[in-house]
Amino acid sequence: MFHQKWYLRSFTLIEVLVVIGIIATLSAVALVAVNPARQFKLARDTQRSANLTSLLNALHQNLSEHRGLLVCDGANVTIPSQPTFVASASSTPSGSAMDLADCLMPDYLPVLPFDPSHYGAYYHAIHDYNTGYQIFTDNTGRLTASATGELSATIFETR
Repeated sequence: MFHQKWYLRSFTLIEVLVVIGIIATLSAVALVAVNPARQFKLARDTQRSANLTSLLNALHQNLSEHRGLLVCDGANVTIPSQPTFVASASSTPSGSAMDLADCLMPDYLPVLPFDPSHYGAYYHAIHDYNTGYQIFTDNTGRLTASATGELSATIFETR
């Protein structure tokens, strides 16, 4: 009588190809679900939103302490009604930026946050920075900060 040993059995070519096909399909579905490029874009957009929230919270703390007036180095400052970049005067040759470092640092923020991937956004010192973020008051008088997003065109935070 013939007894087949367990170690002599093997898989057929069809069985191996079916398993390879299943593994390939599952890995393709997992790669699409994870989508690393999209996840990195989402992380940077989330960082932008958090930075805008920090910026607005610091501005509101300044406004609260000074009875609704934004005070920078003892002078009242008006936030423009048009989107204006938050940057130091030295970082923008045209002077079209709003310098908020003296208003917010170090009492309300340790350093000014800046856009994680905006070209030209940086923070070196209190008088040398460009956040890449814009700030303005909307038509109802509320503070709004905005940034250019990667997944959405523009990210807005309003307080």
